[in-house]
Amino acid sequence: MTDIVKQQVAAHWDRRAPSFDEDFGHSIRTPAERAAWDRILDLVLGDPQSTAMGRQGSRPALDALDVGCGTGFLSFELAGRGHRVTGVDFAPAMLAEARRKAAEREAAIRFEEADAEKLPLTSASFDLVISRHVLWTLPHPEAAIDEWIRVLRPGGRLVIVDGQFDATVLAPPPGSARASAEYAAIGDQLPFLGSRPREEIEARLRAHGLVNVHGDALLDLVSAQAQRMVEEGREPRTHRRYVVWGDVGR
Repeated sequence: MTDIVKQQVAAHWDRRAPSFDEDFGHSIRTPAERAAWDRILDLVLGDPQSTAMGRQGSRPALDALDVGCGTGFLSFELAGRGHRVTGVDFAPAMLAEARRKAAEREAAIRFEEADAEKLPLTSASFDLVISRHVLWTLPHPEAAIDEWIRVLRPGGRLVIVDGQFDATVLAPPPGSARASAEYAAIGDQLPFLGSRPREEIEARLRAHGLVNVHGDALLDLVSAQAQRMVEEGREPRTHRRYVVWGDVGR
């Protein structure tokens, strides 16, 4: 049954790959969005000891894994900051678009097809694992978290960017994943469909053994995207977004 679920997931994102970057929220279009993402990445890429003590720090170039990379949004952001990046995704068409962009930009990013719940990667081989809006798409999100931690080195960091969408209150917009035929067929097999509150994800990371667990509500990104909706004449929709991160013990 799980294979059928994952086939549906891959089929959905393959179908959307050609126009994915044009969809709202999948790119940076305004100075406010740029400033928000710069702050977010500065926050989560800081040194773990400095972060725990409430001050900013910096790390040298990291071996970074972008799980569920899609067309490479986070991969390109990380590579642009000097990190060594591998992006993995389950949808071949998404990876094809990511590779096309990497060639166009002459970006040295390795993009590979992989299952986020069963990574074909060596244990303790990355300093950073990051995902963006991925957990809700997985039939076994807890297993995925274990996998992501497995490939982290001691002292490495797991970062999860996500949001909370209440499917019983807020109807998904037409064309979104949650409104699609593919996800309608498998939604009951996705435990995190609609996502989970930030506090719950923080608690789950602690339960998986991570330390120095923190979170941020991304109010600047929410505000920037809300303003962009107004400027583009879109129907206003306010989503709760957040980032949560934690470190593997040394």
